[in-house]
Amino acid sequence: MDPSVLTTLKILITGESGVGKSSLLLRFTDDTFDNEQAATIGVDFKVKLINIDGNNVKLAIWDTAGQERFRTLTPSYYRNAQGAILVYDVCSRQSFSRLDAWFDELETYATNTNIVKMLIGNKIDKERREVSREEGLKFAKKHSMLFIEASAKTKDGVQMAFEELVQKIIQTPGLWEVDASSQRGMSLSDRTEGGQPWSCSGYCSLV
Repeated sequence: MDPSVLTTLKILITGESGVGKSSLLLRFTDDTFDNEQAATIGVDFKVKLINIDGNNVKLAIWDTAGQERFRTLTPSYYRNAQGAILVYDVCSRQSFSRLDAWFDELETYATNTNIVKMLIGNKIDKERREVSREEGLKFAKKHSMLFIEASAKTKDGVQMAFEELVQKIIQTPGLWEVDASSQRGMSLSDRTEGGQPWSCSGYCSLV
């Protein structure tokens, strides 16, 4: 591992087809947006290096297909993942109502019992909203998930979502390993209980 990289984390993005999973990923990794984004076939995969509290963290992000015919690939998606993002479309009641099934799948296949989960309500740039922010927050609170509303099109909330997810993972004992060559100069130990900004009892509203 590159000595300047603290650790590598596996992050999943799941949810119904058409909610904007790939668009969120492309906005975060490449800062691009494509109105004609094609549906993901199977799995897409991207790597992104970000800096959290002065430490470089490499993210291996898996963008999973929402179509039923690809669900046979499911268990391998979740293996050893430290973070999972569930996405719904705030303009699609159906995509929100299907979140229970996606959450159950996550609980079934995740091999890390303390995997950090985040809920993202995407497409807040559109006017035809069918799911209120309060409903999203209620679902996230019920399932101890981080929560944010975002727009891949306008960039709103996208960077913050990934950064907050990674920060929570880093602050979860036993969920990740520090590469021995990168322990010099670590500052994350300074962010323990007490003064850290992450004391939010199981879930956070980040907006």
